[in-house]
Amino acid sequence: MEEDVRSTLNDNINNFSNSNNTQSISRPRAPGRVLAYASLCLISAAIGGLSTIAAIPYIYPTSTVAPLQTANSSFTQVANYTTDQTIYPVAQIAKNVGPAVVGVANFQTGRSFSGKSALQEVGSGSGFIIDVKKGYIATNNHVIEGAQKITVSLSDGRTLEAKLIGADPRTDLAVLQISDTTNLTAVELGDSSKIEVGQSVVAIGNPGGDEFARSVTTGVISATNRTLNLQGVASYNLIQTDAAINPGNSGGPLVNYQGQVIGINSVKYAETGFEGMGFAIPISDALPTIQQLITSGVAKHPALLVSTDDQYNTYAKTNNKPQGAYISAVTLNGPAAKAGIQQGDVITKINDTLIQNSSDLVRELYKNKVGDKVTLTYIRDGQTKQAEAVLGELAST
Repeated sequence: MEEDVRSTLNDNINNFSNSNNTQSISRPRAPGRVLAYASLCLISAAIGGLSTIAAIPYIYPTSTVAPLQTANSSFTQVANYTTDQTIYPVAQIAKNVGPAVVGVANFQTGRSFSGKSALQEVGSGSGFIIDVKKGYIATNNHVIEGAQKITVSLSDGRTLEAKLIGADPRTDLAVLQISDTTNLTAVELGDSSKIEVGQSVVAIGNPGGDEFARSVTTGVISATNRTLNLQGVASYNLIQTDAAINPGNSGGPLVNYQGQVIGINSVKYAETGFEGMGFAIPISDALPTIQQLITSGVAKHPALLVSTDDQYNTYAKTNNKPQGAYISAVTLNGPAAKAGIQQGDVITKINDTLIQNSSDLVRELYKNKVGDKVTLTYIRDGQTKQAEAVLGELAST
């Protein structure tokens, strides 16, 4: 996977076969998972349609993320959630939040009908204004990925060219900026750590592009702490909702009934027979990365600087071995190498948290900061060992 561990999925794993098991190791199935190996689709405007891939939902504890530092920004963030806050009707939420939702168009070079190269719109998604003074807009990385030109359509009919401030594929986040900040409306950011299953929510976005701009759908929070083995969102405990989310909704806000953004709509199920299964990145988890992108144009993540291969887990299940993150490569002089981790080790815990695959490893690492010291529990040659590692840095490019 592309995140911290940059997984290298090979056709097989050397030294993991025995005389009674000569079958090649296939992609792993996690045991005991409801909806295992269901097809997922990125709601990706950048590719102009649904891209079906295999992924598995899991349930893990919610991560604790430090609040966004707002000293140098004009973000509106709710610090404390109280039950006596005003509950707005959906019509009022649409009126208040709708003007802050924008359409995002991705232009790339293609061949025109005349045969000449020209910039063409290859897809569109959504975003929302987070800073009216500076014109900052939050969206998904996959909405603007590969763009040579980005335009933003506002609720008042204006279409403006946007500057890419920063993007981070590892968290599927991006920040855009428009120079004309006249009469902008910004969202109010809520606290996604306080949400509850069954809580009513509203999704606002541009499914299908500007033709259906600022479409409003309603539903509830179906579940929290969902995790998907999908690049860009593997580091999050996601919000699951049954509010309708369609291609083009990516990057748009998921809003509570106080009119506060609690999530960024990013993923949906597209398996035949499944309906009402969308997923959003929790806003409180996204804000630290968004702030980094605004401040420096890049996001820096804590890293062990290793590569992993989850095909090990099929072998482990078949041979009654512990599940974990199999280390297929170690960066020379990196944090893991300095801690004594070697190729072939299987990390089973970070501090006291169980690690069962590479996605678990990424999620747990991202709960820390660059420079933090963590305790690694790993298996080598059938023996359980421990080591301390000082986390290094992996920056978005």
